[in-house]
Amino acid sequence: MDTELLSASCHCGTVKFTVALTDGLNSARRCTCSYCSMRGALAVSANLDGIAFLQGQNALTLYQFNTKSAKHYFCSKCGIYTHHQRRSNPNEFGVNAACLDCVSPFDFGEVVVLDGVNHPKDGHGSRVAGILTFTPK
Repeated sequence: MDTELLSASCHCGTVKFTVALTDGLNSARRCTCSYCSMRGALAVSANLDGIAFLQGQNALTLYQFNTKSAKHYFCSKCGIYTHHQRRSNPNEFGVNAACLDCVSPFDFGEVVVLDGVNHPKDGHGSRVAGILTFTPK
């Protein structure tokens, strides 16, 4: 288990936090649910106690939809999604990989895309919808 603390922040720097990822950057994934498809972020995994806010936690805004199980947080100043508490595993956060210092979603050659339309909590099995590939020129 990777317990290295990584620094992270939103775009404007109002929200700053550290995060210990459960499996480093190996947990990177995307989702096909309606919200994630529009958001387009690449998420990595952390336990609920794996995030420590250094500043700006009070500037975070919560967004929930449909079953209201997942909790999506974003900076109320710049609008950047920082993390969410997962519906599929409420004991885990998905953290926006682009918020991590020195990490870009374009650093990942291939990313697993999970089928969030047919969600496991709705009686569907956990399924991979595909692989997102980035090939630099």
